[in-house]
Amino acid sequence: MCCASSDDYFADTVETPPFEQVQVMVEAEFDVEEGFIDHDIPTFYVRYREDSKEGFLRLMKRLDSLELIPLLRQKEEKVVLRVLRKPPTKPSRNIINIALFFATLGTVFASGYFYSLNILSALLFTGAIMAILGSHEMGHKLLADKHDVEATYPYFIPGLPLPWGIGTFGAVIKQKSLPPNRDALFDIGFTGPLMSFLISLPFLAMGFLFSSYEWIPKGSPSSPPSLLLVLIQLLGFQPLGEIPPVPTVVEDFNLVINLHPVALAGWIGLLVTLLNLVPSGMFDGGHVARSLVGPRSHQILSYLGIALLLPIAWPMAILALFFASVQHPGPLDDISRISSFRKVVAVLLVIIFILIYPLGAIF
Repeated sequence: MCCASSDDYFADTVETPPFEQVQVMVEAEFDVEEGFIDHDIPTFYVRYREDSKEGFLRLMKRLDSLELIPLLRQKEEKVVLRVLRKPPTKPSRNIINIALFFATLGTVFASGYFYSLNILSALLFTGAIMAILGSHEMGHKLLADKHDVEATYPYFIPGLPLPWGIGTFGAVIKQKSLPPNRDALFDIGFTGPLMSFLISLPFLAMGFLFSSYEWIPKGSPSSPPSLLLVLIQLLGFQPLGEIPPVPTVVEDFNLVINLHPVALAGWIGLLVTLLNLVPSGMFDGGHVARSLVGPRSHQILSYLGIALLLPIAWPMAILALFFASVQHPGPLDDISRISSFRKVVAVLLVIIFILIYPLGAIF
């Protein structure tokens, strides 16, 4: 999961930027209709052209030398460019990231051992889980660095081991600055779920081969299948072991697959991907949705995401409701639109969401 800055990102802006110097820089990239000082903030009404997305990025770099940052918004019929003083950011303490990483290693290993009662299996489970979570968050981090968005390294969150939990509550990074435009917001949002999906898939498929069949009484709790699980089995990824003897009263039992720890880690990774793809608030899917649509439409999508979460993870639905109550700040340039390629990737993310959404929550 990736945390974005909120609207109070600019709350500490108190110094007045030099208007004349700023005006020259703005006029070099935009057609300025009017420029004035509004509450000590240089403000400009500008015309948005086809090349304004690139012009805004150039303006950002020029203003950075003055410790200033531009903010582009639509206000009724006007395109408004405001130039604000960069707020101070606290340096990250990587020792906290390292400590949480090793603490999470311990709790995830304990969870894997309680599940398998085997040290090697617990190690495999731990390696798979940490690879999935690590790749998810580093996907965010690398794209944040690419777009010059200041972000921390991942904070892994230890959790309760099985049977109460999986040993971790996931991981997060914190963005200390806003993405420059919707392209950047999209990139930072989508890379995490895509990475965790790509890493989880081989763990799940290969782990299936080492899983086993088991008869359980009807009504016993079990994980509902998804379209992706059905496709994996149709491709031949089935437990290699034989089906155990049929119970005397077969009508009272269901045949299920008892997942190997590596397959379980892959299944958990897909669940993490699913939860993060929900288009609510500050979730990764929320960043993607916000990059595609405006604030009002994103608010509607946020509540749709909560409805999708309720049947599969009601605690996450409550968290999503909390996120949805806070307006997404959007990128610095909230006027430009994302590229056509990114729209294709957005369709791919929707397909992934449909493939891993539990069928039992639909039917």
